[in-house]
Amino acid sequence: MESSYQVNNVDETWAVARQFAAELKPGDIVCLEGDLGSGKTTFTQGLAACLGAKRAVTSPTFCLVVEHPTEKFLLVHMDLYRLHGPDDVLTIGWEDYLARGAVLFVEWPDRAGDLIPANAWHLTFTLGETEESRTISIAR
Repeated sequence: MESSYQVNNVDETWAVARQFAAELKPGDIVCLEGDLGSGKTTFTQGLAACLGAKRAVTSPTFCLVVEHPTEKFLLVHMDLYRLHGPDDVLTIGWEDYLARGAVLFVEWPDRAGDLIPANAWHLTFTLGETEESRTISIAR
């Protein structure tokens, strides 16, 4: 599956997130890539909301990992920016989350190296010409 969406506001970003949520299965890994402020957390907020998460989604930059139980599975939002490689990623519970059937939403996935499987989702967020416009590219 490869697709690209032009969005112009938060509501449109959340609409793409709702559509994408239907594709997810326990154990999926979703790599979120894009510049700071490009919409990664906004997308994750919309996805978690449509799946029935009770807790508000914020960026996990300072805590590294935030769990969001949903009606379908455990959504785990990770920010690997401050980690140095796969060994560090393993210390924050990577394998345990996957064994539990969690869906991992991973910012800075390059830090995970070969822990990212070939069948992972890759979502790329690109800033648009206006303050709120973005392109969201989804590939698997």
